[in-house]
Amino acid sequence: MAETLSDNNPSLAAVVRVDNPPPDRSTLKTVLTMLVLVILIALVWEGAKSFARAQEYKLNLFGSEIDLSIFNNTKLPHLGDIARAFGEPAQRNGPPLYQTLINYSLFTFSEALLGFGIGSILGFLLAIIFAHSSLLQRGLLPYVVASQTIPILAIAPMVVIWMRNIGQSSLAVPVIAAYLTFFPVTIYTLRGLTSVPQTSLELMHSYAATRWQILWKLRIPNALPHIFTAFKISATASVVGAVIGELPSGIQNGLGIALLNFTQFYNQSPPRLWAAIVAAALLGIIFFVSMSLLERLVVRWQVKESD
Repeated sequence: MAETLSDNNPSLAAVVRVDNPPPDRSTLKTVLTMLVLVILIALVWEGAKSFARAQEYKLNLFGSEIDLSIFNNTKLPHLGDIARAFGEPAQRNGPPLYQTLINYSLFTFSEALLGFGIGSILGFLLAIIFAHSSLLQRGLLPYVVASQTIPILAIAPMVVIWMRNIGQSSLAVPVIAAYLTFFPVTIYTLRGLTSVPQTSLELMHSYAATRWQILWKLRIPNALPHIFTAFKISATASVVGAVIGELPSGIQNGLGIALLNFTQFYNQSPPRLWAAIVAAALLGIIFFVSMSLLERLVVRWQVKESD
């Protein structure tokens, strides 16, 4: 009976489809895709090592010899060795490496989160200023872009020295993380604020809306998808900035010092460095996924359209 009614009345069929939407499988598809990619990377990793070992780390191709020593156990450990390294102590009679990396990751995450907050606020304010003043946008935006052409490794030691001179050495790492964070937020937020439909803007003016009302009720809601895109980019950038900032600051309990120490003793235990790299990558992924989940809660209409 339901099928007959739906066939005879197209509008009723549309209602039925709305009332009984298909289950959302986008998240499951994303997870499965990620698992497939991880498996493929593992197969390529171990396959390349096996091939190089079978060729005795030398490959004759078109009369020239190619060095395959990059695939030996010293330069590229087995994935099993890296996994076992997490359960082995980082130091003699010390805790397991995974426990040390968790503690280091929590510290680095706190620094990255503070830098993410500072950079996001700065970038958001700059975008609002640029959106309401074409003169400031033309005059200052080129300098904002030029700031990202300076290598962060060159800026990090100077920031550490400046913060120490003013007695705020604890803010050195967050400031470095904020330096990598504010630029995407500024550019993407500015794009969202200025891409408002002209008809909507004219409608707000017809109701004599103030600049604040237009910003709060029209421009910011329109910019939210762009803002969260910037947040996802800045989330991983803040982790990179925090790790880099820990190196010249002399901090002894972050992922930066872990990577530095394991690099110095790489020949003795290569899997430890790779384990620290995995920990840093997972920290960035967790931060990125957190921003993606927050986006699904806030920008629900965009998620529905994309699905």
